[in-house]
Amino acid sequence: MMCGEVTRTDAFEKDVIITVFGASGDLAKKKTFPALYGLYREGYLDDSTKIIGYARSELSDAELRERVKPYLSKPDDAASEAKQAEFLERMSYVAGPYDKEEGYVQLREQIEAYERERGVEKPHRLFYLALPPSAFVSVAEKIKQFLYAEGGVTRLIVEKPFGHDLESSRKLQKQLEPLFREEEIFRIDHYLGKEMVKNLLPLRFGNAFFNASWNKENIQMIQISLKEPFGTEGRGGYFDSTGIIRDVMQNHLLQVLTLLTMERPVSFDPESIRDEKVKVLKAIVPLDHEDILIGQYGRSEDGTKPAYLDDETVSKDSKCVTFAALTFNIQNERWDGVPIVMRAGKALNEGKVEIRILYKRVARGIFNDIPNNELVVRVQPDEAIYLKFNAKTPGLDSNSQITELDLTYSKRYRDYWIPEAYESLLRDALLGDHSNFVRDDELDISWKLFTPLLNYLEGPDSPRPEIYKYGSRGPDGLTKYLEKHQYVFEKSGLYQWPVSSPKEKASLEPRL
Repeated sequence: MMCGEVTRTDAFEKDVIITVFGASGDLAKKKTFPALYGLYREGYLDDSTKIIGYARSELSDAELRERVKPYLSKPDDAASEAKQAEFLERMSYVAGPYDKEEGYVQLREQIEAYERERGVEKPHRLFYLALPPSAFVSVAEKIKQFLYAEGGVTRLIVEKPFGHDLESSRKLQKQLEPLFREEEIFRIDHYLGKEMVKNLLPLRFGNAFFNASWNKENIQMIQISLKEPFGTEGRGGYFDSTGIIRDVMQNHLLQVLTLLTMERPVSFDPESIRDEKVKVLKAIVPLDHEDILIGQYGRSEDGTKPAYLDDETVSKDSKCVTFAALTFNIQNERWDGVPIVMRAGKALNEGKVEIRILYKRVARGIFNDIPNNELVVRVQPDEAIYLKFNAKTPGLDSNSQITELDLTYSKRYRDYWIPEAYESLLRDALLGDHSNFVRDDELDISWKLFTPLLNYLEGPDSPRPEIYKYGSRGPDGLTKYLEKHQYVFEKSGLYQWPVSSPKEKASLEPRL
């Protein structure tokens, strides 16, 4: 539901059994279990829910709880401490291999014993695969063979990456197809659970003034950017076979792009939303290999931060892309001619994810040199939406200045619980809501779009990325690249969004 409150009785189901595969790994202890605890703490996970961890490591129930506990939010009073203890008591553990039956038999016995004890007639079993893709198929086969809830509900959450390219993605799809129906599979992209990303559809279609201007007649260009202030931090061996495009652009940022540019769905039914996302993906023209900017970070200016190639796990002649700027062109009635620049990079000057919608200039005449309006959606950190517009300078001065209409969530929604992305998506999966999950045809089209570019960048004659300094804003060519694609830089160089507290230092915005 997009308006009104969801009642607590609608927000959970009773006697659900959630099994987390890869329970001893980092993803499970840092994201999956804390998200389940967040839902339980806020009343969106029923007391009757059972949580089982499964992994190869030999652990007791108590040892799993001790591993997970440091990553749960800290209790601030006796009541919340008791709530956390209750949650941990609902967790148990089964050790076993992923590709052999013995562990699954033990897991089935534990699941069925709990369902008998609760008198469950129609089982509801949710399986979360916090595993590398290499284990997906063998685990899915064993779930189907030993744990499938005949006559009940079975749901399978699969973590990214969903393949490495178009061929591997299709192979994975083909292997999963005979085991589970599409409506039973939830391909999780945690960006679709972020508060500001979920807000894009209400922002666009729930406000007449935005909806009326959301087109090529009014919008000059769009930017979707992700900046990370850290490098690979010893994970270069993994990242070297992935690169920034595969890591965050083909999935996270492309999801943002589809929500920004899709047509209005006929309803908030999950399939209506996903149908529109697929339509706009089909309208994107192939990416131009000559119209990209790629980079790889070198050492920081002061020499204290290492270059990408300084990582011992990385080949010294690696051409791995740690920064990329790509331009998308959508050939449909709404967007034809509007450049959409997607850029992402590691080891940059700050950490943030944001969307910038730059409007066209007003007609010439009395306002010959007035800045463009710009709508900015800051996804993270410190969620915010603000519209930069022109207003007369107060007093006797007749000049105008840039100011803003500001919705900063930390100010406006102080008493609201804003769920973490994984909390939001786990709740959706429990309710069987696919709105914020990736459908099979959507995945196929996205890989079709990116695979030719990846083959070009990773082939024998691939171009060498431009070296940029660790802690900079990216390659030196970025300013020219953005100008080429119609981004107008303000003459002042900096737009300063007012800072009222140390927490809002992120509000000082470099124009890059």
